[in-house]
Amino acid sequence: MAIIERPVTTQGVEIAPPATPSRAQGGFKRPVSTTGWKSWLFTVDHKKLGIMYGVMAMFFFILGGLEAVLIRLQLAAPNGKVLSASVYNQMFTMHATTMVFLFVMPMAAAFANYFIPLQIGARDVAFPRMNAFGFWCILGAGIFINLSWFFGGAADGGWFMYAPNSGPIFSPSHGVDFWALGLQIAGIASLTGAINLIVTVLNMRAPGMSLMKMPVFTWLQLVVQFLLLFAVPVITVALFLLSFQRNFGATFFDVSAGADPLLWQHLFWIFGHPEVYILVLPSFGIISEVLPVFSKKPLFGYPFVVFSGAAIGFVGWGVWAHHMFASGLGPVSVAVFSISTMAIAIPTGVKIVNWTLTLWGGKLRFTAAMHFAIGLIVLFTIGGLSGVTHSVAPSDTQQTDTYYIVAHFHYVLFGGAVFGLFSGFYYWWPKVFGKTLNEKLGKANFWFMVIGMNMTFGPMHILGLQGQPRRMYQWTEARAGEGFFNLAFWNQIASIGSLILTLGIFLFIVNVIKTARSKERAPLDPWDARTLEWMTSSPPKEHNFDVIPTVHHLDEFFHRKYEQDPVTHEYKQIATAEEIMADQEAHADKHIHMPSPSYWPIVLAATLPVIMIGVIYSIPVAIVGGIFLVLAMFGWALEPSTAPETDFDPPASEESTKELSPLV
Repeated sequence: MAIIERPVTTQGVEIAPPATPSRAQGGFKRPVSTTGWKSWLFTVDHKKLGIMYGVMAMFFFILGGLEAVLIRLQLAAPNGKVLSASVYNQMFTMHATTMVFLFVMPMAAAFANYFIPLQIGARDVAFPRMNAFGFWCILGAGIFINLSWFFGGAADGGWFMYAPNSGPIFSPSHGVDFWALGLQIAGIASLTGAINLIVTVLNMRAPGMSLMKMPVFTWLQLVVQFLLLFAVPVITVALFLLSFQRNFGATFFDVSAGADPLLWQHLFWIFGHPEVYILVLPSFGIISEVLPVFSKKPLFGYPFVVFSGAAIGFVGWGVWAHHMFASGLGPVSVAVFSISTMAIAIPTGVKIVNWTLTLWGGKLRFTAAMHFAIGLIVLFTIGGLSGVTHSVAPSDTQQTDTYYIVAHFHYVLFGGAVFGLFSGFYYWWPKVFGKTLNEKLGKANFWFMVIGMNMTFGPMHILGLQGQPRRMYQWTEARAGEGFFNLAFWNQIASIGSLILTLGIFLFIVNVIKTARSKERAPLDPWDARTLEWMTSSPPKEHNFDVIPTVHHLDEFFHRKYEQDPVTHEYKQIATAEEIMADQEAHADKHIHMPSPSYWPIVLAATLPVIMIGVIYSIPVAIVGGIFLVLAMFGWALEPSTAPETDFDPPASEESTKELSPLV
């Protein structure tokens, strides 16, 4: 336990270096947090882990984007030769896997890790070391899955990996093994993260912050964590069965042995449809924070947004079989899942109405963050409307496995999830890094992305209705058609659109580099924000808050800055962010206890890929990895969780403290 005893002052609060118990005191010597690479490698600070999640996710976003561009180049002209049939199968499988499991989910986790403790007035998460373990697991999973490219080829059965195509007969290389075992590591990361954040939100809120005073972002992330808690075990079971069938001769999906391959589809989609909301609800939460700030008014119908988010999470468990209407479920099952698919549009529509009425009559500021938030509303609405058509079973049967489906889920997941994440980038960048992203580049970034996205995925509605199948690596001139419905024309438009979309992403990277090189610092409260994360320094201090705030209102930070006139009902400013910050520093807590850095999370996480490699190639290697896993768990358990204050003398001088403390 790092103990802050305030022997010296920095920004009004006195900080001491993290405590480091010695072996002579009965503990393990642990790395001291510094400003160097060790401070990142061994950190358990939720903010640093949030940044690390974000950097990792952005790397995989670029990788998944390059895979998508290769797919579109292959399909830009008839009889494409850019990719072979085998590599094309691997490419679209890895593109979807990368974007879903290695970009959107970790990037949502980045926002959750960084901002949930700040939004609820906490100094850290409930289980800091488990938080670090989750990050190293997902990083290891991403590397492990992509190692398959160098060991005989990547997975080639689609991200849904339907049996029997995913079995050893139809996919004899080890690509599917890397995929299935790697996703099990990723599942461990998701479960530990979900447990950690649920406990954090339910037990570590600031005094006075009831559930109905929590920011919407925190609320929807809480819903997501419960979805993960119950959905990940389902896909884990499916992956476990698939791994045993491929590596140990089991017959869970083998028709010749009397098994039913539809078992895989049920297990996968029971996870897969809640997964859609796991991906998109964090972005809903982000724009629910952005829209009120840049509309200069509270979120319209806060309780409806909260409860509709919870309703989406609940009803989302009852729609999975609309992915299986073509599999012969029978009329009763089809009717039930058709109705539930229609029903889930209701809470989603409630949110769209709330967001629109938040904008209505507001004093709108069209920042880059606001552009992406409004873009999400429009694009997700298009995707939602095309999704409702899938509730009509005869129509869905015709649309299944065509490009119409590809168009639909990209409007939902790219237009919804990704645009929401970009809105969050522009909104919270000053809080995380103390600098504001360039607004002109940000708006150019938005317009290139929105134009490129519509050019890429809009034509796919037409291609799908004309019958172009998904997962077809070539199309021929003979099937191109004529006039408005010409496949060649719309495939070319889609491929050009993918390049424009790529240029938009490139502009964001340019913006990040330009901002990092700039010496201009952002104001403490650049957007006139409403929630608690803005009531601390930018970037936040290691301990987040000098004194834990007491909450009296929804949008507590706003109500500390403004007071409503009882007669005119107009708000007048009574304090600035700087004045609120100065008051916090003046009344800072004397003793602030923070968790110490630890190397056990990375050691424990590193054993998992070793075990998985052993499962594929050599069981003795897996056994060795298991032994190190047990030893790492013992090391973690024996690591002291607290350090007695009396064991450590305060530093002799301010200079010595500056050498040790990352906050000075």
